[in-house]
This record gives sequence, structure tokens and C-alpha cells, in this order.
Amino acid sequence: MTHFTLTFVRQGQTRLNKEKIIQGQGVDEPLETGFKQVAAAGIFLNNVKFTHVFSSDLIRTKQTMHRILDNSKFCKDMTVTYDSRLRERKYGIAEGKGLTELRAMAKVAGEECPLFTPSGGENLDQVKMRGVDFLKCLCQLILKEAGQKESCSSGTPVNCLETSLAEIFPLGEKCASKFNSDSEASKLVASVLVVSHGAYMKSPFNYFLTDLECSLPATQSKSELASVSPNTGISVFIINIEKGREVKPTIQCVCMNL
Repeated sequence: MTHFTLTFVRQGQTRLNKEKIIQGQGVDEPLETGFKQVAAAGIFLNNVKFTHVFSSDLIRTKQTMHRILDNSKFCKDMTVTYDSRLRERKYGIAEGKGLTELRAMAKVAGEECPLFTPSGGENLDQVKMRGVDFLKCLCQLILKEAGQKESCSSGTPVNCLETSLAEIFPLGEKCASKFNSDSEASKLVASVLVVSHGAYMKSPFNYFLTDLECSLPATQSKSELASVSPNTGISVFIINIEKGREVKPTIQCVCMNL
């Protein structure tokens, strides 16, 4: 069994976030109001050793990722992979309009948000498929690299990833003992950072909970996993995958929306 952590961070707040304007993919505003949030997130994560970093290719997520890495003690020079599969949900004609207008559109159509799909927008199944495809490709990448026996960095203890995570995240006794054991099979082979968007992140989180039956900490509820992450909210998952088997990964939620 191969194990890695997946850390999601929502992008920092923009002016339109604050004013409850739908941005989607077409209205891509710089952070402006969220730089202090992003700096705080970067400081919070500065001791975590990430092995892979991915971001949506929209401006607000790029800026968020850059600020986080600028504060990192270990990842300043890492190459970011920008992936369009991590973009915000596309809201079509509702982009640039207020949340109240989107709700009014949904009411006219006899539907509820977020199930309602504005003209030219993505439905929830389309957003889900983007997330599932990203996770599948990520798991394949981690398995390939694990098979090549690539370590997190030269001369670094094998438990470097576990130690850096355990310093700030509530791994819990079961998880901590598992990753502090002497067994190589229990070690984390990668620590992945993903910066994305609020409405988009709801989709993979819901997939983790419903399709993959993600286990939750005692302090978290299913409603929290299904809620929209706040700007710069941090959520951490442990992904367990097995090479050579066409089975879905098992997932453990470490924390949500810190």
C-alpha cells in the first residue's frame, strides 16, 4: 500500500468574493483584499515539506500559490504545475453577477443552488469528472514515482514528510503511530499541495465522502466536508493506493477548513 497526503488550500479572498459576486472562470480578478490571508496561510504551512505542488491556472490561485511558496522554508524554488482541471466551476451567464441574482435564476428555473446550472455553465457532474480525473492522474503519478523509489530529498530522513505534517496538523494517535512506525510500507511517499477554488473544492470533497467513503476525525461532521471552504481554508487528506489493482483509493480526512 502506498500513502501520500493531499493538502487543499482555497485561494485568498478577492474583492468580488467579499461582495458575493460570482467569478467562475470568466471573471478572474487578482487577490487585492486577500494578501494578508495568504501570507498567514503561508506562515502556517512554512514548515511542511511538499513534494508536489499544483494550482488552478487562474490568476487568483496563482497569486495564492506564489505567496504560500514564498513563505516556505523548503519549497520556495519548487516548480508549480498549473492544471485547468483545478479551475473554478464555470457559471456561464451568471459570471460577474451577484449571488442573489444566481439564486433568482435558479428560482425561475424551479431549482435550488448549487444544483442549478446557468446557461453556458458547468453542471455538477462535469465539475466532478474534472476532479476525479485529476485525482486518478495524481495517484498514477505517485505510484510511478514510488516504484522508482524517489525519496522526498537527498539526505533527508525517511520520515521527513510525516514529521513536518505532524508538527501542525492533528494527525491523531492512530495515524501518528502508523506513520512513525519502522515499517517502510507505512511511510508517506509524497506530500501534495493543491490550490483551488471554493465551489470547485466542494466537488472532490463530496466525492471523497460519498463515493470513496472517506473516514472523518471525531471532531468533524459530514456537513463540514460538504460545506464551502472559507478563503485560504486548509484541508488535509491521507490517500492510500495500491499498485496493480483497479480499485479506488481509500481516504482519511485529517482536518477540514483550518
